[in-house]
Amino acid sequence: MVLAALAAVVVLSLAAAALRWLAAHPWTVAAVLLAAAAGAGAWAWRRREAARWEQVRASGLRYAVSQLDGLHHRAFEFAVRDLMHRDGCADARQVGGRGDNGADVKATDPFGRRWVIQCKHRKAGWSGKPVGSPDLQVLNGTGRQIHHGDVVVMLTNGRITADATQFAKSQRLHLVDRHLLAEWASGSRPLWELLRALPPGGRQATR
Repeated sequence: MVLAALAAVVVLSLAAAALRWLAAHPWTVAAVLLAAAAGAGAWAWRRREAARWEQVRASGLRYAVSQLDGLHHRAFEFAVRDLMHRDGCADARQVGGRGDNGADVKATDPFGRRWVIQCKHRKAGWSGKPVGSPDLQVLNGTGRQIHHGDVVVMLTNGRITADATQFAKSQRLHLVDRHLLAEWASGSRPLWELLRALPPGGRQATR
């Protein structure tokens, strides 16, 4: 008890001394407060500048289709994510990997539509193995039922078979082949301006 009382007396004495010193040097408190305000302002400015430059970088993002050919298939998925982000999908993310159930990129466009994109990368580009109906059947079984997509897309830097094209039309799937990918990646128009027959915006979109 005696030690506790002594400790309390010491603490109170130090606090009183500190208060007396601050009262005698009020400019110190003002300087500390000004420094803190300046630091907070600088931090907020840096955050705003970083966000602005990220927007500038994203808005200027372009890929030649030959660049996309040379990517690893996972990097190709990240490139598609970045392009969706460039076009205004703030939540665009790469989700491909083991157990992805046919989705490699997901995003919500400015109209509220949920996009589910499966990416098929071909090192040989147009000369590589074409995307066929079996690939689309997998996507058709998961794009809406599992991933709740409003716009379900098969995207490739290669080509798509005629059978797969017919199947996509019958199931309201959207296709992006090498030609359309080149136009999108190297241009400035968002993907939803290049595709036809998209559902309306908002959560009323047909599934």
